[in-house]
Amino acid sequence: MASPLIVVNFKTYASASGIEASHLLQAMERASSDRATFVACVSAFDLSTCSSQATNVDVWSQHLDPVGLGGFTGWLEPTTAIAHGAQGSIINHAEHKVNLDKVAALLAMLPEEFPVCACAADVDEARALAALGPTFIAVEPPQLIGGDISVTSADPSIVSDTVAAVREVNPDVRVLCGAGVKNGADVAKAIELGAEGVLLASGVTKAQDVDAVLADLVASL
Repeated sequence: MASPLIVVNFKTYASASGIEASHLLQAMERASSDRATFVACVSAFDLSTCSSQATNVDVWSQHLDPVGLGGFTGWLEPTTAIAHGAQGSIINHAEHKVNLDKVAALLAMLPEEFPVCACAADVDEARALAALGPTFIAVEPPQLIGGDISVTSADPSIVSDTVAAVREVNPDVRVLCGAGVKNGADVAKAIELGAEGVLLASGVTKAQDVDAVLADLVASL
């Protein structure tokens, strides 16, 4: 297995936007370890700044749209995002759902080496997304997102079942899990269940001691 992935979604939290995005990225840089690969998913507004500061942390966009350069007001055009430092992207997050056709169109227009993490609410959606061939699929039951109970505790079978379903459809797709992930025990349990990393947000972005939380996330790997 490749190095486990710890993807921190900055969303649009005040504690992870603008200058605070830079501070959080710097904390992730301090926590970087050969035990895991840290990824910062930042707002499009913070891509340039964060990517220019990152050395050991990958910087991803939180979303991209399958559009080209032209008359697409308000859309997130991929080549511009890449020019501003995006090294990967999330698509189909529970807070920004798109249909399968848009996921397929986006994958078709991106460079082959550009990683895309497609989010799935359940095993069936993960199976459908796996057929499109994203780099990663992150299974996140929407009802647990932002909560205090990790999916690895509340519904561990959805993680293991997703891993099995995705491997059946496309064994090249790596599975992550998210929703309620907060600490190193959650990360270790995700790996035990067959996932290759986690996608989390508030457990880091709202932490009182970010350095301690980030250190704990890799402590059991």
